[in-house]
Amino acid sequence: MPNRLWFFASGNTQQGPYSEDRLRDFIVRGTVNANTRVWTEGMSAWERAGDIPGLLSGAMAAARMPPGPAHGGESLTGSDGRAGDSLSADFSIWELLGRSLIFVIGFLLVVPAPWVATSFYRWFISQVRVPQRPDLGFTGQPMDIWWVFVLSALCTYSGVTGIPYIEFILIPVQAWLSWMTIKWIVANISANGRPLQLSFRGDAMHYVGWTVLLHLSLITIIGGAWVITAMTRWMFRNIDGTRREIIFNASGLEVLWRTVVVAIGCILIIPIPWVLSWIARWYISQIELSPRAA
Repeated sequence: MPNRLWFFASGNTQQGPYSEDRLRDFIVRGTVNANTRVWTEGMSAWERAGDIPGLLSGAMAAARMPPGPAHGGESLTGSDGRAGDSLSADFSIWELLGRSLIFVIGFLLVVPAPWVATSFYRWFISQVRVPQRPDLGFTGQPMDIWWVFVLSALCTYSGVTGIPYIEFILIPVQAWLSWMTIKWIVANISANGRPLQLSFRGDAMHYVGWTVLLHLSLITIIGGAWVITAMTRWMFRNIDGTRREIIFNASGLEVLWRTVVVAIGCILIIPIPWVLSWIARWYISQIELSPRAA
């Protein structure tokens, strides 16, 4: 039944319908894996993709064949004409909220910070779906840079020390600790259990400069969105070890209005789980992998 339509579950959301060719594309990209629940007409219930004979193996075999014409009028490039592949995320609303709360509480308690941070990064990275990079993982350990997390946690208490302007004095320190964390995270990303040997080559002083600029831009309220966008693009440009270029496609205006929506949702409290998941998925979807120019 080559013309049947498929649905698959992503977190708590049903995706589809998609043609069988499109579903195979999702399998090759890693968006649909052996544990993903799928359904099509004729099935009595949702099943794991890995339990359906020939589904995963057929998709991977088709991926190794020479490229032919596109089926069903589906474009091989993005909606804007680029041939890049966008990332996606596959986590539930409540798991993201719960793990985020544990992350915050762990930092407030200081001592558990290295463990809760490592656990959060390991879980979050495993939920990101990267085209042609299935089973993304994280190999970092809590004691690798434990002192960075402890110092970062202690910095959160700067406002209660009573020392004048201590929050502003510590901005470069916190930025440097954040830079150390980013280098550690990037260096420990893996796929299929093997390190990808990535590295972040962005200079520490440049990162501190971006962070200071970000704090200054917040005075204008709306200017911070454009600084965040530019800083994110700078960070991705400085990741080495990838065969594809990492691009952040969002504009400052897109970041701005979504940030406003999240702020309103947090003020109302009840929408927090939904806006948190919404903004996280959107940010990840704005990351694109494109072939590097020759």
